Amino acid sequence: MFEGPIQDLIDELGRLPGVGPRSAQRIAFHILHSNREDVERLANALTTAVREVRFCQECWQISAEETCRICSDPRREHAMICVVEETKDVAAIERTREYRGVYHVLQGAISPIDGVGPEDLRIRELLGRLADGSVSEVILATDPNLEGEATATYLSRLLLPMGLTVSRLASGLPVGGDLEYADEITLGRAFAGRQVLG
Repeated sequence: MFEGPIQDLIDELGRLPGVGPRSAQRIAFHILHSNREDVERLANALTTAVREVRFCQECWQISAEETCRICSDPRREHAMICVVEETKDVAAIERTREYRGVYHVLQGAISPIDGVGPEDLRIRELLGRLADGSVSEVILATDPNLEGEATATYLSRLLLPMGLTVSRLASGLPVGGDLEYADEITLGRAFAGRQVLG
């Protein structure tokens, strides 16, 4: 529709997740109408992030350093590892301020339809972290969907024979939700994970 660099910019923005053709066009025109210093700051931030951001060599979450701030914090409980699919899951758990252990980011979940098997995830690195016997509990915090459940099941079969405490995050009804709108699986898990009062 547009020519040369304008269309190239729209096309590249449209490749971002969650950005459709109209949004890409709006963002492109916003960038083109912004002052030059703002655009150069954005371009510099993108270039710097791509060049300098790496994966933590212990937990495999995105980090600016070789070892992320969580893994290098001596106040964290290093005997407890929470296994998640993506770095964004670490951020979500950290916002709760409830967990004081460390993490392991698999960088995905088992999904045969998408051609992702256990060998495509950071499972070998997780087993390496567990080899010295300093970890006592592994919390499986994969997504409560088909891929996350398959990943959690696969990991539990690997980890339970190692004599570790292996737990799975509870799932069930959200706060503020209505029972009539809950699906059967969610409601079933809510019953299975019920707590005794008093």
